[in-house]
Amino acid sequence: MTPTSTYRLQLQPDFPFSAAEKAVPYLAALGVSHLHLSPVLEAVPGSTHGYDVVDHARVRAELGGEEGLRALSRTARAHGLGLVLDIVPNHMAVPAPERLNVPLWEVLREGPASPYAGWFDLDWEGGDGKILLPVLGGRLGEELEHLSVTDGELRYHDHAFPLREGTGKLPLPELLDAQWYRLAWWRLARTELNYRRFFTISDLIGVRVEDPEVFAASHAKILQLVRDGVVEGLRIDHPDGLAAPGDYLRRLARATEEGLEGPVWTVVEKILTGDERLPADWPVAGTTGYDALHRIDGLFNDPTGADELTELYRAFADPPGDRGGYWAATVRRAAHRVLTHELAAESAFLVRAAGRICAADPALRDHAPWALHTALHELLVRMPVYRPYVAAGGPTPEEAEATLPPEAVREAKAAFSVPEEATAVDVVRELALGRLGSGPDHRAFCARFAQTSSALRAKSVEDTAFYRYTPLLSAAEVGGDPGRPAVSPDEFHAFCARLARDWPATGTVLSTHDTKRSADVRARLAVLTECPQRWAGLLRRWAQTAVAPDPHAAWTAWQTAAAVPDAGPDRLVPALLKAAREAGLHTSWTEQDAGYEQALETFVRSGPCGSAQHELALFSRELAPHTRANALGAALLHLTMPGVPELYQGTEREYLALVDPDNRRPVALDPDALADAPTGGTLDDEKLHLTTTALTLRRERPEVFGESATYAPLPVSGAAARHCVAFARSGETVTAVTRLSLRLAEAGGWRDTVLSLPAGRWADRLGGGREFEGAVPLRELFSERPVALLVRAAGGAS
Repeated sequence: MTPTSTYRLQLQPDFPFSAAEKAVPYLAALGVSHLHLSPVLEAVPGSTHGYDVVDHARVRAELGGEEGLRALSRTARAHGLGLVLDIVPNHMAVPAPERLNVPLWEVLREGPASPYAGWFDLDWEGGDGKILLPVLGGRLGEELEHLSVTDGELRYHDHAFPLREGTGKLPLPELLDAQWYRLAWWRLARTELNYRRFFTISDLIGVRVEDPEVFAASHAKILQLVRDGVVEGLRIDHPDGLAAPGDYLRRLARATEEGLEGPVWTVVEKILTGDERLPADWPVAGTTGYDALHRIDGLFNDPTGADELTELYRAFADPPGDRGGYWAATVRRAAHRVLTHELAAESAFLVRAAGRICAADPALRDHAPWALHTALHELLVRMPVYRPYVAAGGPTPEEAEATLPPEAVREAKAAFSVPEEATAVDVVRELALGRLGSGPDHRAFCARFAQTSSALRAKSVEDTAFYRYTPLLSAAEVGGDPGRPAVSPDEFHAFCARLARDWPATGTVLSTHDTKRSADVRARLAVLTECPQRWAGLLRRWAQTAVAPDPHAAWTAWQTAAAVPDAGPDRLVPALLKAAREAGLHTSWTEQDAGYEQALETFVRSGPCGSAQHELALFSRELAPHTRANALGAALLHLTMPGVPELYQGTEREYLALVDPDNRRPVALDPDALADAPTGGTLDDEKLHLTTTALTLRRERPEVFGESATYAPLPVSGAAARHCVAFARSGETVTAVTRLSLRLAEAGGWRDTVLSLPAGRWADRLGGGREFEGAVPLRELFSERPVALLVRAAGGAS
């Protein structure tokens, strides 16, 4: 069953299944068709997100266990709602104590002979026959006093490790050497780790879900819930981490369809870059919707103002070109840094695999390890997308070929001074595209290249460059393009038309548990592209009120505070400290500069949260009409464009959240809140009214918005035509929104601008009893609010 809309709930011990069950009447009244639950399988105790799974066979006890989940499903079904689950096929937790993860525990105890050895992506050769566990706070010699054998286990603080049979009575040094694992200083993970992990998080170990037995064991409980009707849809977390995402999705589709009348609605957390398309042969409804987020956000960024804001940023922050000054250069430098530091172990694995392949084939011999290493790095940092989708020995689709384009090859070869040595680039490219054979090393290289490429882009772009290149903070979202933040109406319409044609049931989002800023924060920031000079003048004045540790931090802090002036230091300080550590320009997660971090906190408290707070609030109020237009416009586009819209918890109202953990706070979902909710007065009320109205319409008229629905841009003419985006769905509803409202006001308003409606009479669904037909003056259509949702009036057939 395809949802008409979904509502994401972040489950955690403080918000278990029972709390979600109490919210069901409210969510049903809101108008959604499905609840989307964060991961529900057994996770590390106390986890606030659930992505650190330790047991695939059990529903998490801290949330209420399987009975709690089934009770939630029954209550939801009684209110006409279904459940969608977020599942995590890519990795499991390396918990403390380690015994919580039984498959991992058995591998640590029994080594390669364990029946679970095939569960995890392990490189025994790379670790000299041992699994490196980077859990020690210092070098081994400094931590020996904290190691002991108790009750047949090796203990280290909260950690507990199994002992290889017959080794329990050995002296400690000999006992350590006798195990199938090696305890090591946590800093060695970046260079010596010999298991695949989630990005650079050593606490999450990669699972070989491509193995049919591992798939069956790790998905049995989820499939049971699907077949029992408890679950009606699935969200697949991080498919790009898998060795063969397409094969996995096909296996999952076959498994979920067994015993059911049709496929289960499934979306994948695939991040599409630029014009990249989702593989057409994946049996899914589409993505989770970051591609839609980028197009909606971009509509509310003024391209001229964005360029001007960028120049003002360069003048104020004065960042070096490749450390925040220019987008492409910043991404490239960040990628080099991540590869040589955080992903050094992954790089070494690939170089070893390539070396073995070359050594075994006389036609490929005599490529030095350094040359293969250089070629690998120079190609990886030039990947324009997250990864290729190809298998060793299989066909090479055109889309896979495009992930390593000729331009990237030429630039990679330029890193070599001797042309003959540069041929290592060709070898690495051919291996990555699976064209040099299908042996075990070929398969391992091809898969791991793609997995490493994905991790590299996530860490270098999402978690580094987004925090270094900061002219417009709202542009730094997953799937976005900070170097080109504006999207034209024509581009938006083309994107929507493609969705309606190719992926009509795809997911769409504006805010998620992973967005760095909620949609309403980004709506406020977008207004800065309409008044860059005004912003710069205020910034120069504010900068005199408090001393920042560096101008880049000042720019980021003041822009953040301008969007959420009432957040206060308890929220702003952690968010800005995280931004500084992710950027890695002056401090980082692994090399923290206590002096810098203290200076940053002092600045935030004395400036954005101190002397300038009143003026920040005044600036926010002055721009309120335009942030209102952006927030309502983005919400209405999201709820009526092609695809299945998802609301993140709390976003039916004005929701101002920063990066996690700020955006994962539990929200109050009062079942009585909708009964007497006003339809206007505040943005909070207006957004709730708009959301409820649009969701109810989708639920009442699924054929208008569903998989067979049509999408048609509507013509706008007149002096201010570029300030309106409008479209019809299936000839039965019309959406119209205002964009760049500050520029519009400065230019004299709508004047003679009109929207040409399809034939017939159209009623204002948002209230007021108004009806329209023909060419409608926009000053009239938008007289009450900056958006309009029209439905064909009774008797108003075309």
